[in-house]
Amino acid sequence: MSNEFDYTKLKHITSVDQSDREVPYNLRQSGPTKVEMLISTRVRKSPYWHLSMQAGCWRATVYNRIYHPRGYVKPEDGGAMVEYDAIVNHVTMWNVAVERQIRVKGPDAEKFTDYVITRDATKISPMRARYVILCNAYGGVLNDPILLRISEDEFWFSLSDSDIGMYLQGVNADGRFNCTVEEIDACPVQIQGPKSKALMKDLCGDQVDFDNMPFYGLAEANIGGRSCVISQSGFSGEAGYEIYLRNATLYAEDMWNSVLKAGKKHNLMVIAPAHHRRIQAGILSWGQDMDQQHNPFQCNLGYQVSLSGKGEWNKKGDYVGKSALEKMKADLVDGKKPYKLQLVGLEFGGKPIEDYAPDFWLVSPESGGDPVGFITSPWYHPEKKQNIAMGYVPFDGTLNANGFPKGKVGTKFKVHLPEQYSEKAGVPVDAVVVDIPFKESFNANTREVVKG
Repeated sequence: MSNEFDYTKLKHITSVDQSDREVPYNLRQSGPTKVEMLISTRVRKSPYWHLSMQAGCWRATVYNRIYHPRGYVKPEDGGAMVEYDAIVNHVTMWNVAVERQIRVKGPDAEKFTDYVITRDATKISPMRARYVILCNAYGGVLNDPILLRISEDEFWFSLSDSDIGMYLQGVNADGRFNCTVEEIDACPVQIQGPKSKALMKDLCGDQVDFDNMPFYGLAEANIGGRSCVISQSGFSGEAGYEIYLRNATLYAEDMWNSVLKAGKKHNLMVIAPAHHRRIQAGILSWGQDMDQQHNPFQCNLGYQVSLSGKGEWNKKGDYVGKSALEKMKADLVDGKKPYKLQLVGLEFGGKPIEDYAPDFWLVSPESGGDPVGFITSPWYHPEKKQNIAMGYVPFDGTLNANGFPKGKVGTKFKVHLPEQYSEKAGVPVDAVVVDIPFKESFNANTREVVKG
């Protein structure tokens, strides 16, 4: 697509049915927009910001009101796909200090946590973590953090991109739960790739038994002489770990430089969060693949929801959004369609997409006509030699074996790509609905009825 975009032709697409949303997704296509990011004091610089600059970061975005590095290899040197090669073949480190840590601590920490998440917090043991979601009273997804249980009376919410810390403080504004809710100075980096275990063993020595560490297991260790919590988890689908450095504002260099030193023999590369790899794994990005007006069922997170009843559903007490989610599930069982659009996986044509999409590209029926959906997360899959994406298309009522909504595999659409990726200018490419994930994770996704 030319950088000389004709902004006089901008038009918001209204044919996509978003009548179940108060604020529709903005489907106004703008293409690449050349602007300079203002670095000011309104947005926070993380403890690792200067270290990312030293590592060659050349572009950034804003995430949780913190500057977020999103590119190290320049396009002329191969761009994001060089970083992809590093994560699938070697080991990488990401600055993800934007994942603010909200600590809930006190006698009612478990009770409070259980009230704000949709799965059963009582089944999470100390020194274990889980992927969880928080919903609002209408069943909309507010955030999908990693939840770390540090001890019986202490939880950390490692946030995705919505400032849920203030929400959590608001939930307990009247002090009904005997616990404190506050952000703490603990900042993570992610160590991701097939050589991650070897690197972590060199880094931690005999402090941690990595050979017997379960997925989402936690451990305490000193790295660079500084106190850290380590989780076997990550945002990539590859083998990996997260290192949460305590007092990160004071000790960022000590931990970071220790990782760089230990990583030399493993071909460690500092890269941006690997969205190409997380898309393959079907891992969602809040704000891109879902927001507070999407419910868990329509964005493939129904397996996270605990509902009342016998059999497949766990028994769990009241929590925020439970009644709304139970109504949605009942409607689905009755064959109703409680929302308009369903998140699906798509494979489609066009030239390889090897960078972030600046717009939500539009999806039309196979027979043509006005757009009925849109793509949220596209990228090129090198092993499949195929463009892939997650996106929203009209919900047709299809349910999987567990009774959760899904897209009907094999349904065909057309995707409207910008000129730089089009096979023929102005002509949409063929697309087909496929199962998610597009590539299995090292720790395979288990998407079933919640079990804590």
